[in-house]
Amino acid sequence: MNRSMRIIPVFCVLLVHVAKAEIYELPPEGYDVIGAISTVTAREEDTLVDIARRHGLGYEDIVRANPGVNVWVPGKGTEVILPTRFVLPPGPREGVILNLAEYRLYYYPKVRDGETAYVMTYPISIGRMDWETPLGRTSVISKVRNPSWYVPQSVLDEHAADGRPLQRIVPPGPENPLGEYAMRLGLPGYLIHGTNRPAGVGMRVTHGCVRMFPEDIEYLFGKIDVSTAVRIINEPVKMGWEGNQLVIEVHPVLAVVLPEVIETPQAEIADDVPDVVIVEAKDPLTYVTEQFIAVTGERAGQLDWHLAEQIAYRSDGIPTLVGQGIKNAAASAAFE
Repeated sequence: MNRSMRIIPVFCVLLVHVAKAEIYELPPEGYDVIGAISTVTAREEDTLVDIARRHGLGYEDIVRANPGVNVWVPGKGTEVILPTRFVLPPGPREGVILNLAEYRLYYYPKVRDGETAYVMTYPISIGRMDWETPLGRTSVISKVRNPSWYVPQSVLDEHAADGRPLQRIVPPGPENPLGEYAMRLGLPGYLIHGTNRPAGVGMRVTHGCVRMFPEDIEYLFGKIDVSTAVRIINEPVKMGWEGNQLVIEVHPVLAVVLPEVIETPQAEIADDVPDVVIVEAKDPLTYVTEQFIAVTGERAGQLDWHLAEQIAYRSDGIPTLVGQGIKNAAASAAFE
């Protein structure tokens, strides 16, 4: 199986700061997979978080791909897997796509006739369980350098209750959690922005906004225009074609919350969030079934359901060959 597409590293130098962006050439029709899996050897001073950031990955990306490796002390000489191979998210390849389940942003720049099409992809942080990032379609409505943070009342109340009071307006500077760049979305109160705490990129830790590494938002800020379409999805399972082969990429299903406490023993597990009940949206195999139906709607394929089930419950985010196309559309869509 040809695992890799061409990766073009682009460097933008601003004074002494170097911002790196990986750009993948979009594959031709019939191909939905970009990038390649590789490995690096950890240095004595490395953490997995350090390695992830150097290679365009977030916290969850690298932790899931390296089970058993200590996050903070992987150890000198440890081989670390870099899961830099991706099945493109479902739907139109245009504008910005935020797939919350994989903590990742995809951006498809507009292409003029005769030009090569590319996709940029970056790790992101998303809203924590009690401050979920909303799903849906919106757009970038404004862009701000060195933004001030106008703190919502709910956040002010939360910090005050924790004994960490905030001022209502946080000016630009090292204490501003928005970082140096922010893009406001059409969803009131939601931004794509930088951060003053980059170690949290790739986690579910925000108050609903989308957080990026400072160097990534700096590069992307200059590429995305106001009015660019943004689609926010939650697809833990992605499936696509690589020639005649079916490839699946599975991430853990994001737990969601209900607005009211249900008086059941299960509700007692939510001690840290007393006003909600934690539930999962769907079983992972339900997502597998939905994606298989979607990718074989116009092109017949067969799926190894036993292998797909193993991958679904492993949920390591690494694209894996799981089926193939079939010429006889009337043939079975599954094999053992």
